Amino acid sequence: MNWDSWKIFFTQIFDFLTNKKFILNVLGMLLFLIVFIFITMQWLKFYTNHGQKLVMPDYVNVHIDDAKSDANNKSFVMIVNDSVHIVGKPGGIIQNQNPKGGAEVKENRKIYVTTTKYKADVVDISSVFPLYGQDYESKKNQLQQKAIASKIREFKYDALTTGSILEVWDGDQLIISQSRNPDSYTLERGSKLEFVISSPEGASFRIPNLVGESVKSATWIAETSKFRIGNITYANDLGVDDMSKAIVVSQYPEYDGVSLLTAGESIDIVVKAQE
Repeated sequence: MNWDSWKIFFTQIFDFLTNKKFILNVLGMLLFLIVFIFITMQWLKFYTNHGQKLVMPDYVNVHIDDAKSDANNKSFVMIVNDSVHIVGKPGGIIQNQNPKGGAEVKENRKIYVTTTKYKADVVDISSVFPLYGQDYESKKNQLQQKAIASKIREFKYDALTTGSILEVWDGDQLIISQSRNPDSYTLERGSKLEFVISSPEGASFRIPNLVGESVKSATWIAETSKFRIGNITYANDLGVDDMSKAIVVSQYPEYDGVSLLTAGESIDIVVKAQE
């Protein structure tokens, strides 16, 4: 093949390669190849990640709004299936979750949670009525079963009963007494009632005069006056051979006709043998 023939051959090849239709076909093929490779890689990525195990975050003690936002970002679906009232805790705080934090799960896994209530449950305590005149400890246990706490506000003297309910207070409000007996009363779950309880002690009575009385008589007078005999000492440090014949020569607290002493307190006496 001579030079002219080679020249014609290369010219034809050049014209073919620079032909607009050929270039468009090549560009079209390249574009198709790029798109094909991109789609293939995305499919492989999806296929590889599909079913991949993820670690479940622990959302306990996290507010539900924050937990839902985080769960959505991590391809989880959070569902509140229960709520409970807990005294002292604000509403919307997650208390438990299923699956638990740290578990390995698949993406789009549903998370079932229990949160705290924003508003406390209301309890009607009428089922434990009556309260006035009833035993405090018994009613305290019944109220505790309804999640109502009890506290003794104070004791008041009552000669006939001990540990009986005389008054019931809700904060500064008197709700139950001898003259106040409502048919029903509602409280928030977790509330506390305060009680005034009867007691044979706590009242004050006038101090009796025991001077000049025998020990036996002084003891009887003290007890009927709601007191008791305390320390017994001997006048002039002299002993008494027969206590049944001893008489009281002084007492403490002293008798003055007006002074009072709390019931149950003791009166000390000094005695000597009867002459």
